[in-house]
Amino acid sequence: MPDFIDLSPAAPWRELRVTAQDAAALDPKTGRTMLAQMALIRAFEEKVLDLAAQGLVHGPAHSAIGQEGGAVGSALAMRPGDEVNGSHRAHHQFLAKALAHVAQTGIDPEQPFEPQIRDLAKKTLAEILGLAQGFCKGRGGSMHLRWAEAGNLGTNAIVGGGVPMAAGAAWAHRRAGRGAVVYSYFGDGATNIGSVLETMNLAAAWKLPICFFIENNRYAVSTHVEEVTAETRLSARGLAFGIPALKVDGMDALAVYLAAQEANRILRAGEGPVIIEADLYRYFHQNGALPGSAFGYRTKEEEAEWRARDPIEALGRLLAGRQILGDAGIAGLRERSVALMEEVAAELIETAEGRRRIIPALWPEESFRDYGLRGDLSEMAGARYLEQQAFPGEIAQGAKFIDLVADVMERRMATDERIVVMGEDVHRLKGGTNGATRGLSQAYPDRCLGTPISENAFTGVAAGMAADGRVRPVIEFMYPDFMWVAADQVFNQIGKFRHMFGGESPMPLVLRTKVAMGTGYGSQHSMDPAGIFATAPGWRIVAPSTPYDYVGLMNSALMCDDPVLVIEHVDLYNSKGPAPVGDLDYCIPLGRAKVVRPGTKLTILTYLAMVEKTRAVVEELGVDAEIVDLRSLDRAGLDWETIEASVRKTNNVLIVEQGALGTSYGGMLADEVQRRLFDWLDQPVLRVTGGEASPSISKALETAACARPADVAAGIAAAMAGQGLPLAQ
Repeated sequence: MPDFIDLSPAAPWRELRVTAQDAAALDPKTGRTMLAQMALIRAFEEKVLDLAAQGLVHGPAHSAIGQEGGAVGSALAMRPGDEVNGSHRAHHQFLAKALAHVAQTGIDPEQPFEPQIRDLAKKTLAEILGLAQGFCKGRGGSMHLRWAEAGNLGTNAIVGGGVPMAAGAAWAHRRAGRGAVVYSYFGDGATNIGSVLETMNLAAAWKLPICFFIENNRYAVSTHVEEVTAETRLSARGLAFGIPALKVDGMDALAVYLAAQEANRILRAGEGPVIIEADLYRYFHQNGALPGSAFGYRTKEEEAEWRARDPIEALGRLLAGRQILGDAGIAGLRERSVALMEEVAAELIETAEGRRRIIPALWPEESFRDYGLRGDLSEMAGARYLEQQAFPGEIAQGAKFIDLVADVMERRMATDERIVVMGEDVHRLKGGTNGATRGLSQAYPDRCLGTPISENAFTGVAAGMAADGRVRPVIEFMYPDFMWVAADQVFNQIGKFRHMFGGESPMPLVLRTKVAMGTGYGSQHSMDPAGIFATAPGWRIVAPSTPYDYVGLMNSALMCDDPVLVIEHVDLYNSKGPAPVGDLDYCIPLGRAKVVRPGTKLTILTYLAMVEKTRAVVEELGVDAEIVDLRSLDRAGLDWETIEASVRKTNNVLIVEQGALGTSYGGMLADEVQRRLFDWLDQPVLRVTGGEASPSISKALETAACARPADVAAGIAAAMAGQGLPLAQ
């Protein structure tokens, strides 16, 4: 028989219980503020449920009635510079942090509420109702609440989706060195989500000042925690990552307050993340004003047992027992809280023709629909735009493309301390797997971050850095297919961030990746991501085809306050082309195409590695074709002035791309061209693409899956024949 040796975890896992001495030591002012906050939050949520029952809340009303102790106890332990985010059930967390912000000296439960508290309640309720005066101008509703000034980073409708972003904010705080911390609130369901566990691992490895606050209310919608995990003490998750964890009674606001103080001690000491698991209970169903027992997944006895532990009543008894606040004061607090919400709601709701309705003048204007989907590029004012033909200095014609990729990033990191590069192996192998980050880890070891293999987590961390505003992250995806692993962060979080939170929140992030068709890496490493990103809102896309253009477009991407996808190509890495000598500070405008070969009979729209391949075919065939290098591929970045001028001249369009038909960029582009320029076309837009299937490992099959020069030649022949034109001029 072998010997079995018990192993000890690297970090402690403890339960915190309040003692009589703790109760006796509670500062009266803190206790009174704590009770006032919980009473206000309870009244607020009750009013939301009341309005939802009247059909006045469009969408869900996820209340956290019963869970106030966790939010208030933790928020009161924070400093003004600390930040929080949460998930879809987060009214209480948002309000707890916001109340601490607007009433930093505390709230007297026996006095009328200050105007700023009333304004907070009204603006939050307006947001939940979808009104223009809300924090996110009505776009966020119940699930997307952001008030950066108060330390609310933004709540999130994707379970666990905001946790990586909180870690990014924590990284920015650690770098700033001011001792600020971040709390990310999520429920029992999120503890089984990959992005949460990935983020715990990364945060522990990097010792980030983030508290993973688990509100264990035991239910998803109706599924009990015991049905989905063998270890229902969810703070045990910390053992796997070396994260100290505290388990606490979440129905006791004082217990949570003490746990948060201990967590903050660890976080501010630079010892890395902490987990707090608060056992608590939501009184109502997932959405709406009915209890869970009405749907059969909870018993009335269970609900009554938890209601007997109500956090407001428990704290009220403690304060009354210590003669800090009497029964009359507690009752008066409740009355004023309810009255406040009645007054606030009355300013947003009216009765017309016997029915309650939102006051029509408060809705956002329909013209606001797309506002803020991306920024207006005003941040680019002062950029030194310089196309190659106007470059006043020396141009080297034999520069290696990959060298300029590394050179311009080194230059930007030298001139802008906000820039941080991150990704798998970017700090090793002489610049990652292709040399694109050569020399950066040696020159900037604290800003060239090799990450775990966890795209969803490190992409979300980068998003949190960018949203913080003090960091401009550059992510490297080793292959674009990995975007599917990080799809939530790429599309739901980064792409939608600015628009979802009202249109005024920048997301200055660059995502670099390479198209690797022809390398033999098969179906899961070879896609062209342009078509997917172009049909997802919020992203800008650039695809440089020369070293010179790469420098200018990367400089513009790093100035932009929107997320920018920079697509590279392995075929270009070792190619040689024109590049500046001694000047890496110019920009090329986002949204500016380039005519690389003039012509009068056919317009060919293409990008990236297919630019030079197409030019070679055109020259060989002797066709009078105009080749337009699109360079900017997103909807807002398409240079319709250049495209239209070419089409008006040729009346004939061919789109050339290398990748698979299914994820083709050309489908969207062809539709736009035909709708915009139909009157100038003598025949439908034609396209050259790869096959329907993704490239596979076999060299022969991979070659067949990608668009080749012969396919380009056939496409050109078809386009010319369709107009009755000879192939050669």
